[in-house]
Amino acid sequence: MSSSMRRLFVAIPLPDDVREALHAAAAPLRDAAEAAVTWTPAERLHLTVKFLGDTEESLVAPLQDALQSAAAGHVDVPLVLRGAGAFPTLRRPRVVWVGVEPSPRLELLYHDIEESCVRLGIPSEGRPFRPHVTLGRVKARLEPGVVRALGRAAAILDFESEGTASSLDLMQSTLTRQGPTYRRLFSVPLRAS
Repeated sequence: MSSSMRRLFVAIPLPDDVREALHAAAAPLRDAAEAAVTWTPAERLHLTVKFLGDTEESLVAPLQDALQSAAAGHVDVPLVLRGAGAFPTLRRPRVVWVGVEPSPRLELLYHDIEESCVRLGIPSEGRPFRPHVTLGRVKARLEPGVVRALGRAAAILDFESEGTASSLDLMQSTLTRQGPTYRRLFSVPLRAS
């Protein structure tokens, strides 16, 4: 019987200064909906590139090889973070995020990661890549006043930061009552310029 690893995902880690600045800038969002949202601590902020879900232990080594191959074709990818929003919408928020501007280099990296995973039998995402950093997840339906306050806070969020994607991490997420905990299984660098 093979063992499975729960909730794996491929992430781009953010530089420490970008994570700290983003966490500080998101304070008005946390103030608007503090108790109704599970907010991501600064040290766990990242850009998810591919959610793998429940993944067999036997795929971890092939995933490392596949991600190394995908990463080797890319030099450091610039990231521009700005603008807040929610999925599906700010009127019905389930996930509160700050956006990451799409760029051709980021799109190509995403495509190569998708292709590497498909070759291992992991299904393609099947929807457009919408790069973002998750700030928080809504626990339950929000009261209308909280939704309005969150929307106002998102509309005036004055945050813009630039960083660089220089590696990919394979992360394991474990759900707890306090929110998810993350463990890095491995990291692969993008090709040096």
